[in-house]
Amino acid sequence: MWDDAFPSFLIGLREGLEAGLIVSILVATLVRAGAGKRLPQVWTGVLAAIALALSFGAVLTFTAASLSATAQEAFGGTLSVIAVAFVTAMVFWMRRSARGLSGEIKEKVTGALAMGSGVLVVTSFLAVGREGLETALFLWTTAQAAGESAGPLTGAGIGLVLAAGLCWGLYRRVLRINLTKFFTRTGAVLIVIAAGVLGYGLRDLQEGGVLPGGTAYAFDLGGSIDAGSWYSTLLQGVLNITPAMTWLQVAGYAGYLAVVMTLFVRGVRTTAPKPAAEVNDADGSAPRSAAETSEDPAAGRPESRSAADGPEPTPGAGRPGPRPARAARRRPAWVVPVAVVAVPAVVAGLVVALARPKPGSDQTVAVSETECGKGFTAPRTGRQTFQMQNTGSKTSEVYLIDPGSNAVYGEIEGLAPGTTRSLVATVAGGTYAWRCVPTGGKAVTSRPVTVSGHGSGAKAVVPVSENDLAGPLAAYRAYVGQGLATLVAQTRTLDADIEGGHLGRARGDWLTAHLTYSSLGAAYGTFEDFDQKINGRADGLPGGVADKDFAGFHRIEYGLWHGQSAAQLTAPARALADAAAGLRKAFPTQDFDPGDLPLRAHEILENTLQFELTADTDEGSGTNLATADANLAGTRELLTVLKPLLTTRAPKLLPAVDADAARLQGLLDAEHRGTVWTPVEKLGTGTRQRISGATGQLLEDLAPVPDLLEIRKSA
Repeated sequence: MWDDAFPSFLIGLREGLEAGLIVSILVATLVRAGAGKRLPQVWTGVLAAIALALSFGAVLTFTAASLSATAQEAFGGTLSVIAVAFVTAMVFWMRRSARGLSGEIKEKVTGALAMGSGVLVVTSFLAVGREGLETALFLWTTAQAAGESAGPLTGAGIGLVLAAGLCWGLYRRVLRINLTKFFTRTGAVLIVIAAGVLGYGLRDLQEGGVLPGGTAYAFDLGGSIDAGSWYSTLLQGVLNITPAMTWLQVAGYAGYLAVVMTLFVRGVRTTAPKPAAEVNDADGSAPRSAAETSEDPAAGRPESRSAADGPEPTPGAGRPGPRPARAARRRPAWVVPVAVVAVPAVVAGLVVALARPKPGSDQTVAVSETECGKGFTAPRTGRQTFQMQNTGSKTSEVYLIDPGSNAVYGEIEGLAPGTTRSLVATVAGGTYAWRCVPTGGKAVTSRPVTVSGHGSGAKAVVPVSENDLAGPLAAYRAYVGQGLATLVAQTRTLDADIEGGHLGRARGDWLTAHLTYSSLGAAYGTFEDFDQKINGRADGLPGGVADKDFAGFHRIEYGLWHGQSAAQLTAPARALADAAAGLRKAFPTQDFDPGDLPLRAHEILENTLQFELTADTDEGSGTNLATADANLAGTRELLTVLKPLLTTRAPKLLPAVDADAARLQGLLDAEHRGTVWTPVEKLGTGTRQRISGATGQLLEDLAPVPDLLEIRKSA
């Protein structure tokens, strides 16, 4: 979180200090001018600017949230580029203006005092409003890049509070800062940060389909750099440099940095020093002249007045022949502040309400064994809620489909007779129909309706049938059959080693056989009681490792690495070889549910993360990483047989999975030399975190597989 907070902290500090300086100079000048009663006009303008910034942030947040994923990427990318333009302009403006900032603002206040109360409101509003809009825009884009808002908001809050404290110190003449140096140094840092935001924005525009080259990578270091490490996270959070960047990102980043930084530095170096009489104070403001010290800069009067001087002249005094004004009704003091806050909020609310898709009126759609979709009419585009009512006598599966491709937009499983449940889907232009599949009955499809219009709807999933999974299932069964044949031979070798008293050789043969079994993870659900006999654990057994029911690989592992004799291990080794042979014989007739294949892609690595990478299953060999490697191999084999189905349904999924699997494979390969593996307990903290992080990332990428390949009765 804190790496995401730093850029926002810098923005909050810089923008807050800029706006705060302006406000503090306004306030100080009014107080010095003896016009303290006009301070509420300044605060009214400040309040209006804050309300505008918050309203702008709300518009960014809520209008973007209603867009499709692709549209959000394009929207975010566009705003990122605009934010870079804002920041760049602000950096150069401050470089030019920091040296004479105080004098410039004092001149504006002097003019404002002469022109009337409304100008003070407008002056403070414009001074703070620009910084507020820039801050809201930059915070939004930073939060988008970070994927969360806690860090950016925390950083910005700390920066704003610190800026307020500095401005109060400046106002009270307690703290002095050289504004020229401050804005020059932070300007250079912000240029680097803005370059990263530009690169991030260009990537968003590529993913949103606005710019080409989304798959043309200049480099991809995902296999050698841990994206979850502290240094990688810091670089991504602060500079938006990611392990993989496209050529367009790199060109935009480097080009912006080279051009803008060169111009910025050249401008700093060529800024001519002012004459001695105009050299800034330590706080960056021009020194006051004797006249300025003794006289009010706004009205030309002495700063101190005695009672003998008479009352302060009112605006317009001294003009010939003023007409007496009528007694005017005084409006309450709260009207203007409330109005300046309410107007931006109301406008923002209208923008959000008009920009977001309006949910249509709920349709009640009846389903039964003989009629599906009664009451279904063409809905409007946007997010829709359908009330699905089962008027039949059988439980039914209900699907909103594209009748041309059978792709599913939404579904309800197990809609019981006499019940009503909501189905929510985002509708775009196209053709829609309902398909109802009653328990034990035939599928019934409603008449199709055509929805006119454009926009992005919910992404439809082409359903998978048992027949679609028949080919992958047959291929995977063949893989498991070959693995079991190898396992039988390897466990017999292990048995012979122990029976002959060759315990040193047995340790190597134990690992070989155990890894063969570990690579068959997707079939564990079909092994029934054989799994407990082959790979059972001591956890939960009354006697622990000494329990008579503790059997299989882990039982032998405990004995081999805890000094047990060959005589003590002969019976467990023989039982393991017999169990492996029994499993091989039984497997061809065991029921292997095709729906298990998509589930196992995720579950194998879940077990790896839970048991192997915590060393929970280590009984002395220290080979948990070897088991994790075998589990990864089994996962890859499973994905190979599922590849034809996944490629057509999620073409971007497998490349991401392959990259993450290669990254995890590289981390595991670095932890062994031949058959000697680093025990999990001896891994360095960073290495252990990298391996767990890579496994977690691969799990996250595999999470959609069960839903994509779920067997649906609508197929």
